[in-house]
Amino acid sequence: MQRNQKIAAFLGLGGNLGDPLAAFRRTRQKLSDHPLIDGCLSSPLYQTPAVGGPAEQPDYLNAVLMLRTSLAAHELLSVCLELEQAEGRERKERWGARTLDIDLLLYGTEQFNDEKLVVPHPRLMERQFVLLPLVALAPELEHPLSGLSMQTQLTRLPIIEAIQMLRLNW
Repeated sequence: MQRNQKIAAFLGLGGNLGDPLAAFRRTRQKLSDHPLIDGCLSSPLYQTPAVGGPAEQPDYLNAVLMLRTSLAAHELLSVCLELEQAEGRERKERWGARTLDIDLLLYGTEQFNDEKLVVPHPRLMERQFVLLPLVALAPELEHPLSGLSMQTQLTRLPIIEAIQMLRLNW
């Protein structure tokens, strides 16, 4: 990709410690302010029970951001990791509670699979808490590997009643 070309990227946000909504807002603003990122559209905000990890975690807030960027995928990942650290993210245990988690879900139709980055996100099509907000932004978006639309895949998953939309705009 040439530096002046913009590619659509989708980021999944999650958090269940501190004030995740404030962390999401700060993250969205910092991404919007980045000189190589244009626009930052937000999905609705969802509250979801913890999936995997230690028992008795608080519920998560989840959302998806859609942006256009001329950052390479690995550069965007580095920006996301810096934003997580700025919000106090500590990586103590897999799927443990966290202040902010940012997953690079999709980077255009490109595919990566190396020690630092796997895109499309390997569990994207299994997670209702990711697909619900993603479908709100781009229902007809197709998964680069399966060719299925996000909406179609969402209808194939069992409904998790405990997931609630909290806010359309945040």
